[in-house]
Amino acid sequence: MVIRRLLLIGFLSVAFGSLATPGHTAAEGSAAAFIRDLGARAVSVLQSSGNSLEAREAQFRDILISDFDIPLISKIVLGRNWKTATPEQRSEYQRVFGEYILRTYSSRLGGYAGETLQVVSERPAGKRHVVVGTLIERPAGPPIKAEWRVRTGGGRFRIVDVVVEGISMVITQRSEFAAVIQRNGLDGLIHVLCVRIDKEPTVASAS
Repeated sequence: MVIRRLLLIGFLSVAFGSLATPGHTAAEGSAAAFIRDLGARAVSVLQSSGNSLEAREAQFRDILISDFDIPLISKIVLGRNWKTATPEQRSEYQRVFGEYILRTYSSRLGGYAGETLQVVSERPAGKRHVVVGTLIERPAGPPIKAEWRVRTGGGRFRIVDVVVEGISMVITQRSEFAAVIQRNGLDGLIHVLCVRIDKEPTVASAS
């Protein structure tokens, strides 16, 4: 799928940079510096032949947990359905959503093909968000524009959305999930995510 491929390029170009110093703090500089630092170290890690694909996948999971605000992303993706969900549904949904995101992106590291990232802009987006504009340079093809919405909180930076060539990870996922919920309800979405990650629900969610 083209959308997932573009989003994956964005993730791969940045996220590996946090391996050396996970949890980059807001006190250490700007959001642009945070993204730039991640991108710079990403290249050396992704090009390393010393780590197996399995090891890099495990490292990538740790990066997503550390530097992407997955609990907040899960709420935004669910949209208005979050307000009407029961506590049991919310808990189970966030559990399976987190695992779905981790598996979806950590299992596709073979998609990296030498992309590098250049920070080109930074602008505030509300009181706690900053949007960092970047260009993803590719060996074969024109550069790809990517914007990273970075949230500050608790003295640290965390990524809450990635927009690649105008395509938002959050909006794309929200649209996909909304279609499933419209057909089968929130419990149906939870079931679909469980099937995709090959796990059974741990809690029987209420309708």
